[in-house]
Amino acid sequence: MTEEFENEFEELDEEIEDQEEEAQEPQSNDPANLTDEQLDEIADTAIAVLKDVLKYFNVGEVTIDEYEGDEGELILDITGDDLAVLIGRHGRTLDALQFLVSAITVRKIGFRFPVIVDVESYKNRQRQKLEALARSSARKAATQGRSVKLRPMTPYERRIIHVALREDPRVETASEGEGSARHVVVVPVK
Repeated sequence: MTEEFENEFEELDEEIEDQEEEAQEPQSNDPANLTDEQLDEIADTAIAVLKDVLKYFNVGEVTIDEYEGDEGELILDITGDDLAVLIGRHGRTLDALQFLVSAITVRKIGFRFPVIVDVESYKNRQRQKLEALARSSARKAATQGRSVKLRPMTPYERRIIHVALREDPRVETASEGEGSARHVVVVPVK
């Protein structure tokens, strides 16, 4: 089952990238403009969708914690025993699971709202590593006066790099390349 999700994710990568780019644009359904009742409805819908999808995995009893992320997104963190199957190799299965839950939630609620699916804070740890990579790459680009090309990343990972460095006056970021070779370049500001 995991391999199937990883293969499907390759085909969905472009669609995810489009969604991530849209996420950087202002939205009419900004969490700040929604009532607590609407936010609860979104969370309940996303959790129900996630529980339905998890039935297809043999993961046993799980707990789903919900909380608000730094940018107003809904984060659903799954905890339980032996959840490695949900993460997959390099987090690919987790990315596909997030895409699936997000797409179904959007269809059910009628508008796009950022939903992040995590497993035992895996994405949070990965985010911290990527933010550290972003800072060190910015420092290197600024001190050496040359662009720093990062490894190919998923749209979600690239967005973390862009967001981490958007307030850094020493550098600018850009995504380059196509498909699975798409990567971030950190460019010093002259």
